[in-house]
Amino acid sequence: MSSSNIQSQLLTILDMVRYGASQFNQADLFFGHGTDNAWDEAVSLTMFALHLERDLFERAKMATLLEEEKASVLALFEQRVTSHKPAAYLINQAQFAGLSFYVDERVLVPRSPIAELIHNKFSPEFNQDRAPHRILDLCTGSGCIAIACAYAFPLAEVDAVDISIDALDVAQINIEGHGLEAQVIPIQSDVFSNLDGFKYDLIVTNPPYVDQEDVESLPDEYLHEPEIGLGSGSDGLDITRKILAQAAEHLNDDGVLICEVGNSQIHVESAYPEVTFTWLTFEHGGHGVFKLTKAELDKYQDIFNQRIVKEA
Repeated sequence: MSSSNIQSQLLTILDMVRYGASQFNQADLFFGHGTDNAWDEAVSLTMFALHLERDLFERAKMATLLEEEKASVLALFEQRVTSHKPAAYLINQAQFAGLSFYVDERVLVPRSPIAELIHNKFSPEFNQDRAPHRILDLCTGSGCIAIACAYAFPLAEVDAVDISIDALDVAQINIEGHGLEAQVIPIQSDVFSNLDGFKYDLIVTNPPYVDQEDVESLPDEYLHEPEIGLGSGSDGLDITRKILAQAAEHLNDDGVLICEVGNSQIHVESAYPEVTFTWLTFEHGGHGVFKLTKAELDKYQDIFNQRIVKEA
């Protein structure tokens, strides 16, 4: 059946979404960059092409479409199928912690379970009587964690740090888009290299942590993301080792480190069997995020230093 015949038979928003989901499933696409299934992906792309909010789908799904509207939606579907680009890159938009962010191929698509921790304001480590005054988002990428933290703690100063100037350019777009230029400061640094003398109450980091075996078997969608934001050595811990060895120096006495390592949790536990990590749990999905206090980092400092020297 020709594309024009297909288009003529798709009448409503619901028709478009059903067709898109079928096409995505047939193409064996991978979902994991904002949605986890073909239907939700089709809804997101359809509503974007129609200049409608995603949340309006249920109210608008039986609305009939103009031919030019159908063509716009189908063009997005075709791009998704033929390029295997994550939908977020096609529309330059991603959601994180209830906020909207600009994204492109210079940064990873936001998807960290740390969003839930931010929503809960990192309780019980912090509460109404003890909020962090200085926060570091290390390996900030699009700036989504730093910006979400700024919303959660409006009186806090937040540094958004990344080694990639390209990523910081995207972070700056988002900082300005949210009107947070006075609160969130982008800084170029290789981990802590340009942060001498800087101390924080809270360090949050979602560093590259994919091990080499997983990097070599990633679905096509991940190949559109910057490799510098994914892989981190054979076991995925090259950057995490640096963070563990250096974080204590940049935390205030009651400070806390929150670090995501995803599937490399198994490598962390193998590399540091003597260390008691607190692995956090999530109501809405996610794993591989640990917490260490400044006191705990100090306690294990010799171990962290030995491991980084050994691996070097």
